[in-house]
Amino acid sequence: MNNASNSPRIGFIGLGLMGYAMVSRLQDKGYSLTVLGNRSRTNIEAAVKRGAREAENAKELAAASDIVMICVDRSENVEARMRGEEGVLSGVKKGCVVIDFGTSLPESSIALGKEALERGVFYLDAPLGRTPAHAEKGELNIMASGDKAAYEKVLPVLNDLGENVFHLGKLGSGNTIKLFNNFLGMATANATAEIYAMADRAGIDRKLVYQVIAAGPLHSGMMDFISRYALENDNSALAFSVKNAAKDVSYYLQTTKALNANSNLAGTISTSMNGALDDGYGPKHVCEMMDYYISLKD
Repeated sequence: MNNASNSPRIGFIGLGLMGYAMVSRLQDKGYSLTVLGNRSRTNIEAAVKRGAREAENAKELAAASDIVMICVDRSENVEARMRGEEGVLSGVKKGCVVIDFGTSLPESSIALGKEALERGVFYLDAPLGRTPAHAEKGELNIMASGDKAAYEKVLPVLNDLGENVFHLGKLGSGNTIKLFNNFLGMATANATAEIYAMADRAGIDRKLVYQVIAAGPLHSGMMDFISRYALENDNSALAFSVKNAAKDVSYYLQTTKALNANSNLAGTISTSMNGALDDGYGPKHVCEMMDYYISLKD
C-alpha cells in the first residue's frame, strides 16, 4: 500500500476491460485516482464506489493529476482526449507526465509528444502486453518509450502495474515494437485458425493436427490460444476482438508505409480480417477467425 501523501495523483482515461483492470490495481495499491470514461459507465461507477473521483472532462482530470494515463482503442480517440478546449493539454500542469497505454500509430504519439513538450509536459507511449487478468495482478508487459527522465519519474507506478517494464528508446518506439509484436501474433493466429479449417475439409481430426505441430518448433503460446477454441470450444484464452486485431494490423501496414516499405504478408492478413469484419465478426475473439475460414467457399 502506498502512502497517499507521497504518491502521485493519477488521472485515468478509458475504463474498458484493460483500463478498469489497471485502475483496480492502482486502487489496490492505494493511489488517489480521478477517472473519465470512454464509453461504458459501469466500470466508472465501480471505480467511484472504491474512492475514485469522476471528472467531467479531460481538462479537469488533467488539472487534478500528476500523471495522466490514457487507455483507449485508437489513435484518433487518444488525440480527441488530448486536444481541444476540454482536452488534457488544456488543463495539464507543467511537469506532468502523460502516458498512452493504447496501441497507437507511432507518428501520432510523436506529434502529441511535441505538443505536450511545448507546455512543459512529457508524453510517453507505453503499449501493453498480456491480458486484463494480468493487469489486476500487476503482471502486464509495458513497452514504454520517450524521455528517459520522465520514464524514471513514473517507473515506480509502472512497476506496480507491470511485471516486465521496458524503456525502448525515443518516443514512438514502444508503439512500433508493439505493432511488430501484434503483427506476428495475428500472422500466427490466422495461420493456425486456417489450418484447423482446412483440417475439417480434409477430414482430419484437429487433435492430430495439434499433436504433430505442437511436438515441433512451431509450437507457441498463440497457437495454444487458437487451439483452445478449436479443440475445446473455449474462446476465453485470448480475449482480443477481431475488430481491435484488424485495427492493429492496419496500423502495422501504415507504419511500414511510413518507413517507405511494403508488407505483402500483412496486406493478406488485413484482407482476411476485414472480410471477417464485413461478415459480422468484429466483436468476436480472434480465435473465432477459425469459423470465418470454415465459412469461406471456393
